[in-house]
Amino acid sequence: MGLSGSLTDMENITRDTKESLPQHIAIIMDGNNRWAKARSLSAKSGHRAGAEIAKDLVNSCVRRGIGYLTLFAFSSENWLRPHKEVQGLMALFLAVLKRNEINLLHKNNVKLQFIGNRGDFSKKLQMNMQEVEELTAANTGLKVVVAADYGGRWDIANAARVIAGKVAAGKMSSSEIDVETVQQHICLNDYPDPDLCIRTGGERRLSNFLLWQFAYSELYFTECYWPDFNELEFQLALDDFAQRQRSFGGHKEPRAMENKSA
Repeated sequence: MGLSGSLTDMENITRDTKESLPQHIAIIMDGNNRWAKARSLSAKSGHRAGAEIAKDLVNSCVRRGIGYLTLFAFSSENWLRPHKEVQGLMALFLAVLKRNEINLLHKNNVKLQFIGNRGDFSKKLQMNMQEVEELTAANTGLKVVVAADYGGRWDIANAARVIAGKVAAGKMSSSEIDVETVQQHICLNDYPDPDLCIRTGGERRLSNFLLWQFAYSELYFTECYWPDFNELEFQLALDDFAQRQRSFGGHKEPRAMENKSA
């Protein structure tokens, strides 16, 4: 069962919680392999089912009016998986980027962007990623970010490397480096930090995902495998977020007060 539902149903679900929806959701899509193994299916089948859920989730976020969605599709560590599985994932990426859904997302004003060290991907896949980014670059609706060959430590190290280069070139001094400097050189620097991180599959860790950006994100963990993450599961995560009292290091205030003062 996917995340599909009529617009009327979605309006009914979100009517009372619209103001408390997260602006930016990041998701660690975990459990594809275990889902497939439990059904005596191949790893490829699990990843294919997971891709369908990701597509449905994007559409659900569009209907709900959520501004940003970041999906952890392929980590830097995923290269260590069996060669056959990695090759299957690469083939799936290529297939997804060519599908009619990309054009449909474009028509729905969705902007797609990729973050990560894409240099190790095939030239063909890199070209397709660039084409999708260029096709949707001017869109002003939901911003979907796909993290591919991404790691949080890589992200921070890359920012440090760029900043060090600027210092070496005399473009800035080391005394000018502060938190904002790093923020300007990190991935997603043009977007608000995620309000909510959802991880499926039962594990309770970040697995090197958006380590800098998650400084004040709310974390939600579910035992549900990613291919089973349906509309009800998504709503449970959003309901949980709506009950959180976000303090950002200060005093906690009821969410109603947060919204009133925003």
